[in-house]
Order: sequence, then C-alpha cells, then structure tokens
Amino acid sequence: MKLDILAIGAHPDDVELSCSGTIAKEINNGKKIGILDLTKGELGTRGTPEIRDQEAKNAASILGVQVRENLGFRDGFFINNEEHQLAIIKIIRKYQPEIVLCNAIADRHIDHGKGSKLTSDSCFLSGLRKIETIYNGKSQEPWRPKHVYHYIQWATIEPDFVVDISGYMDKKMESVMAYSSQFYDATSEAPSTPISSKNFKDSIQYRAADLGRLIGVAYAEGYTVERYVAVDSIFNLI
Repeated sequence: MKLDILAIGAHPDDVELSCSGTIAKEINNGKKIGILDLTKGELGTRGTPEIRDQEAKNAASILGVQVRENLGFRDGFFINNEEHQLAIIKIIRKYQPEIVLCNAIADRHIDHGKGSKLTSDSCFLSGLRKIETIYNGKSQEPWRPKHVYHYIQWATIEPDFVVDISGYMDKKMESVMAYSSQFYDATSEAPSTPISSKNFKDSIQYRAADLGRLIGVAYAEGYTVERYVAVDSIFNLI
C-alpha cells in the first residue's frame, strides 16, 4: 500500500496532539495516510502499554488512517543508530510516502528531539540504493520522501508554515481524547502529570486557535521545515 503521508511519533498520542487536524483534513481530501509510533510509551506515568495500544487503535479509527504500526523501540532509551534507522527505513520503503510528518526538532521530552533527528536521517538514508533492506523476504527498492515536516509539540516553536484545520478541530480533539488514560479526567485517581491537567487539555484548542488567528482562520497547526517551501505562484499563498 502506497501512502501519501506517513506521520511518525516517538509515542502513541504524539501525532494526535500535534498534526491530527492536518491528517483528518487530508483524509477528507482523499489522501491515504498512515501513522508509525516508535515506542509503546511504556515509561508513561499513567496507563500501561496495553492500554495505550488500544487507545492508539481507537484514535486511528477515529481519524480514519489506512494503517498504524508500532516499532517497539525502548521508550526513553532509543538512539539514532543503524539498527533504529534501518527499522524506520523498512517502513518508509514499505509505504513509499510522499510526505513524512515527524516530531518537533526540540522539545521538553527528550524522545521528541531524538525521534525528530532519527526520522529525518532515516528518510534521507532510505533513498540510498546501496543500503539494502529485506521486508517479508523480499528486497525493497530505495525510497526518499519528497518532504519531511516537523510538527510542533510542547515547546512553542515559530512555525515555517501553518495549515488551516478549521472544521477539523473537533475530530482532532476526539482523537486526542481517545487516550483517556493520559489526559484530563476530573474523576481519575491516577497520578497527575504535565499533560493530564485541564490547562493542558485546553491548551490544545487555544494554541490551534492562536495560530488560526494569525492567518485569519478558526484553527491551524504549525510545522517547521528542513528546506524552503516553494509554491508555483504567489497566488497560491493564502
């Protein structure tokens, strides 16, 4: 199955929190999209890997993505080396995405910055013919995504471009709240974390609203780039 977009996150819920509005919009536009989680989030204070796995499946169903996989890297301890790069390269070559969305270039959680660089490096290496990979007993052809974009997470990073997600904010929030073990629930007796507060839940919406305000729409999601974004005509700019 060839994908238009592969969204990659260090943990289950990274993608939903950061770029699920864009995903929902592009699925509505007929694009084929998949999600790849690098870890099972097993070091998370709340929930368990089993619970988070089911929550990830629920979120994928809400968004309507074509496929979701998890590489099972060690939460907190994966590194940017050949072993981990080759695992991601196999997935990139399997689905041949035109665009890869990945973790913020730097963030509060150490896995986000690590995941960002690991994914970016893997996208480049995936295009090299002399790197040979086997998947399901068959040799894979090289494939390099045309674009790698980094979504914004906990830290406030100035975006290089933003995507209007007006009309998809409810779907974004529904996918986020599929992770009921992780986010705000006034009745929960689980330990408090920085992302389990009501303030954090509210911030998902007001941060998207603020980006939207800056471009004259209701809601938006921001991205940083590794190279200039080009347009065919200045009339394509909104």
